[in-house]
Amino acid sequence: MIRLLAFLLFATLSHAATRPNVLFVLCDDIRPDALGCYGSKHVKTPNIDRLAKEGVRFANTFCTTSLCSPSRGSILSGLYAHAHGVTDNFTEYPATLRSFPSVLHDAGYATAYFGKYHMGENNDDPRPGFDMFVTHKGQGKYFDTEWNLNGKKREVIKGYYTTIVTDLALDWLKQQKDGKPWCACIGHKAPHSFYTPEPKYEHSFDDVRVPYPATAFMLDDKPAWIKQRLYTWHGIYGPLFEWRKKFPDDSPAAVKDFENMVHGYWGTVLSVDDSVARVRAWLEETKQLDNTIIVFMGDNGLLEGEHGMVDKRTAHEASLRIPLIVRAPQLAKEGKVIPQQVLTIDVAPSLLALCDAPAMDNIHGKSFVKLVQSGDPDWRKSWFYHYNYEKQFPYTPNVRAVRTDDWKFIHYPHGDGTADKHMAELYDLKNDPGETRNLISKPELAGKVKELQAELAKLMLATGLDAKTDKMPMDEGVKSTLPDAKIR
Repeated sequence: MIRLLAFLLFATLSHAATRPNVLFVLCDDIRPDALGCYGSKHVKTPNIDRLAKEGVRFANTFCTTSLCSPSRGSILSGLYAHAHGVTDNFTEYPATLRSFPSVLHDAGYATAYFGKYHMGENNDDPRPGFDMFVTHKGQGKYFDTEWNLNGKKREVIKGYYTTIVTDLALDWLKQQKDGKPWCACIGHKAPHSFYTPEPKYEHSFDDVRVPYPATAFMLDDKPAWIKQRLYTWHGIYGPLFEWRKKFPDDSPAAVKDFENMVHGYWGTVLSVDDSVARVRAWLEETKQLDNTIIVFMGDNGLLEGEHGMVDKRTAHEASLRIPLIVRAPQLAKEGKVIPQQVLTIDVAPSLLALCDAPAMDNIHGKSFVKLVQSGDPDWRKSWFYHYNYEKQFPYTPNVRAVRTDDWKFIHYPHGDGTADKHMAELYDLKNDPGETRNLISKPELAGKVKELQAELAKLMLATGLDAKTDKMPMDEGVKSTLPDAKIR
C-alpha cells in the first residue's frame, strides 16, 4: 500500500511538473495588419513575428461579436455572447460561469490577470478563478493609471501602461517557485483609443503617408446608414477619437487628422512588441519557454476608414478579423499557417486541451488542436456574427450575419420583428475580399441569398437563437450625438 501511494504521489508530481504553463496576451482593438507577420509594411514587430515563425499563425481568425466585453467573454468561455450574457460593454462576466483560467485553477494551476479586463465598467475588484487579479476601472489610461492591486489597495503607478502591466506580470511570475504550472493573462490597453504612443515612438511614422482607404468612397451600393455614419463619432469625418479637434470635416486637408490617428495607433503596437520581448526573455532565462504555451491575440478588429468608418461593431472584414498566434511545441514543432476560419470561441477549448485539463461542457467553440496537428475534415465552413444596437453608441444597427469560406451575407433587423429597415449586404469574398461590391441586388444571386439566409438561421438555432429567443433592442437610427466621455 505504501509503495502504491508513493507511486501515485510521484505520478501526480511528475504530471504537475510537465504540464505546460500558459502565457495569454490579449490586445484591445488590434488589427492583424498592424503586425509584421500579418503583412504590415510599416509596423515592425519582430518579437511577435518570432512567435509566429516558431508557432502557429491563424490566417483567418474572427470575433463573433466585434465589441470588447462580449468578445472577451467569448474568449474566456467558448460561448457566443447571448449565452455567456455579456452582450454590451457594461455587463459583468457571470461569477458562476466557468472560464478557461478558472478551469485551470481548479486543475491545480496558479492563475493571474494583469491589465485591462473590461467586463464591468466600474468594477476593478478581483474576479473568481484568479489567485492574483490586478486591473482598473473603465478603459484605463496610457499614462499613470490607478490600479487595484488584488483588492488590497488602489495605487496610481506612474509610467506608460504597456510597461507597467508587463512589470506587474513579471513580478508575479518571478514569485512562482513552488513547481505549480501557471496561467498568466496580460490584458494590454493598446492599441485601443485614445492612441497615445510612448515618447520614444511618437514620431516613428512621421514620414508615412496614410490616405483614406479607397472603399471610403465606394458607398453607392451600401446601406444608407453607412453614409449617415460618416460624420459621427464612428465615421472618418468625425472627431477620430479626438485626433480631429474641429469636426465634422470632409475637406481634403482633413485626411491629415486621419493619418495622425493611424500613426498613433501604430505607435502603441511597438510598445506591445517590446512587452512580448521582455516576457520571452524571462521565459528563456528561467528555461520555461518550451514548457509555456504562448497565445497572442486581439479581442476584436478595427475599422480604419474602410467603408468610411472607424471603430468596430459591424460585420465587415476589418471589424471582424483578429490576429491569433500560438507558440506551443506540443501543438506544432515549427512554424505553420492555418487558413481555416477560427473563432474567439475556439480559444478556451483549445487551451484546455493543450493543458490536458477538463473540457468545458456545452460550449459553442471547438478545439483547433486536431486541425493544426493533423487536419480536421469536419472543421467549420461557416459561422454567424451578431451585434446589438447600443443607445450609448447609436452609430450601428442591429447586425446578424453569416460568413462562409467564400461568401458573406449581412442584414440589419429593426428589433421589433418587422421587416428590416436597412439594405442587406452580400459579398463574394473569394473574388472581392475588400468588400467593394455589394451584390445584394443582383437577381442572378437570389438563390445564393436564400442559401445564406437558411445557413444563418441554422447556425443561430444551433446556439439557441430563433425568432422568439433572439431578443434585440429597437434600432433608433444613426445619431450625431457624441458618447459620454466616461465610456469612450
